Amino acid sequence: MSKQERAVLGQDEGGCCPTLLAAPLGEGQAVELAKMFKALGDPVRIRLLSMIASRAGGEICVCDLTPAFELSQPTISHHLKLLKQAGLIESERRGTWVHYRLVPETTDRLAAVLTRPTGPVDAGTAIAAATS
Repeated sequence: MSKQERAVLGQDEGGCCPTLLAAPLGEGQAVELAKMFKALGDPVRIRLLSMIASRAGGEICVCDLTPAFELSQPTISHHLKLLKQAGLIESERRGTWVHYRLVPETTDRLAAVLTRPTGPVDAGTAIAAATS
């Protein structure tokens, strides 16, 4: 697929994801993306994601996350569960503790969807390509 064809289809350079600005999303794509954005719709969850993503070594124990908030451990676990269900983080149990790490492919996908296309896109052609 040529660079021009990717632009017409509303895809980024890697051919991965259509962007919001290049072509309308399909219903399935919109539902999937809405789950991810909904998970990010809470300040606690954004802070949790930031703490996980910025941690040296790429992962953090829940025991290090909980003290950073004036919330109960079950509430923190609930927020982490929502982030995990949205595909933004993964977890691994080690003994009694759970360690969390970012899923960079998911956050990269969200960023790609919000990124403007690199080349000029004919709106009529992009819409036709998205609906066919």
